[in-house]
Amino acid sequence: MTTTNEVRAIGQTAALPVTSARSLVPTTIPEPVPGPHDLLVEVRAVSVNPVDVKLRGGSEPDGGVRVLGFDASGTVRAVGDAVTLFAPGDEVSYAGAIDRPGSNAELQLVDERIVGRKPATLTHTQAAALPLTAITAWESLFDKLRIAPDATGTLLVVGGAGGVGSIAIQLVRTLLPGVRVLATASRPESEAWVRDLGAHGVVDHHGDLAAQVLELAPDGIEWILTTNSTGQLPVYEQVLRPFGQIVAIDDPEQVDVVALKSKALTWHWEFMFARSLHGAADLAEQHRILDEVADLVDAGRIRSTATTVLRPITAETLREAHRLVESGRVIGKVVVTDEPAD
Repeated sequence: MTTTNEVRAIGQTAALPVTSARSLVPTTIPEPVPGPHDLLVEVRAVSVNPVDVKLRGGSEPDGGVRVLGFDASGTVRAVGDAVTLFAPGDEVSYAGAIDRPGSNAELQLVDERIVGRKPATLTHTQAAALPLTAITAWESLFDKLRIAPDATGTLLVVGGAGGVGSIAIQLVRTLLPGVRVLATASRPESEAWVRDLGAHGVVDHHGDLAAQVLELAPDGIEWILTTNSTGQLPVYEQVLRPFGQIVAIDDPEQVDVVALKSKALTWHWEFMFARSLHGAADLAEQHRILDEVADLVDAGRIRSTATTVLRPITAETLREAHRLVESGRVIGKVVVTDEPAD
């Protein structure tokens, strides 16, 4: 820590390509002071998500320096006067909020209601890979698609080897025993990854996706969780059974939902920051989700999806993490950590 009033951070001062040394730079920020529901967390590890890349490369900071980072694991340093869920010294993990300073800093403020306990069986490095993708997958499956524990049918996960897909496959295999999960993967290593996570079948999204899905599920499928829906609605309409459902987490320029009317298909959006961004009454639901995921991890039913680890947390390692995520070829998650290697 530089002074008693400032902490080190990695910041963005302009929207720049990751190849620029100025795209993410060392900086200092005022030491955060907790509000009533805030935890002040000493960050030990972070992971990089597509949202980090999108904001860094395409969105100018609103004056000054913007600190990115939407996954973290660390230790509670101090708490606000209305905090009831955590105490100083607790180990926590969380995805944070899109409208507050992020986790690429020594100390970060985060609302306790969107924080979960760090799984006891994981290091901070392993834990930092999970929060954003676990919340996204959980909300997609259970809040949007509303798949019941006793449901039967088939789910297609488009982008099965990515961060969200890697958790979604595990949640289905762990909590939805009657659901068959198919995953898309286009390389031998990504196919091996999704099969190891429990996918019942794998299809190549660079090939004839509809034909491959219908070969594995001739009568069609009930649900699709998609991380890349641009131009795919005709395919989705073809493989879904009547009254099927789609949940999308990406940002297509347009969605022609009229094409879904004939089969009375349903389109859902999933955006895990919606609860915190709009002050939802059930904000603490994300605390519950993260604690349930921690329980599943500690019971050996869900595993961390950290596959690439960079050390330590610096502007250089974060730029490398952004470069890897931006390539679109990452399997699982990229984590940047201050924890020493084993």
